[in-house]
Amino acid sequence: MLTQNTLETLRSLKLHGMAAALEEQQSMPPTQTLSFEERLALLVDRERLYRDNTRRTRLLQQAHLKVAQACLEDLDYKAARGLDKRQIAALASCEWVRRGQNVLITGPTGSGKTWLACALAQHACREGLSALYWRVPRLFEELRVAHGDGSYMRLLKRIEKASILVLDDWGLSALGAQDRADLLEILDDRVPARSTILISQLPVDTWHAYLGEPTLADAILDRLVHHSHRIPLAMQGDSMRKQARS
Repeated sequence: MLTQNTLETLRSLKLHGMAAALEEQQSMPPTQTLSFEERLALLVDRERLYRDNTRRTRLLQQAHLKVAQACLEDLDYKAARGLDKRQIAALASCEWVRRGQNVLITGPTGSGKTWLACALAQHACREGLSALYWRVPRLFEELRVAHGDGSYMRLLKRIEKASILVLDDWGLSALGAQDRADLLEILDDRVPARSTILISQLPVDTWHAYLGEPTLADAILDRLVHHSHRIPLAMQGDSMRKQARS
């Protein structure tokens, strides 16, 4: 009865990891020979593990990654894409996120840009950092709606909070004056403490012309390109999507 009351108290305090560990200890006679301090340490370790796993799960769900199953451990270096193992290993440390640096991934359709970006973001979530994925056309559509219904500042705050903002399909459609202004607002909120992963078919040296308005283009690229890691992907043979289907 005493143990059941303790279990109920632990659950009411949201100490679900400790509650599960205590139940296991009760069903495993060898643990009864451990000292109080040893059993308490096991309970505390289980609670920490439970909370870490819960946080990782929540971060991955909130990231809304397009390729949720992408992970750096499955990265294919054999494909002729020009990937640098040392660069990927450095990015896997997530130090670039802690320093508020960006990653710019460019290359042709089917070269695996989105997969790599999602793998980097997924790895960061597993390290306890938050991420948020947006296709650029959809983001600007949501921003236009937010301007109209009064939720613009809430949307900006939501984007600002993410440790990593993944912007996919950069350069697919022309930007209007409001789009450029909104983009500058988003990026300005992220400098210097937040990171952005930008995915584009366009080479970086064409982005200024793509943005159009010189003054805003200078400001936007100053926040994106400086202190960034560039990953230009190449593609030979079938696209990564076709290889995955095969």
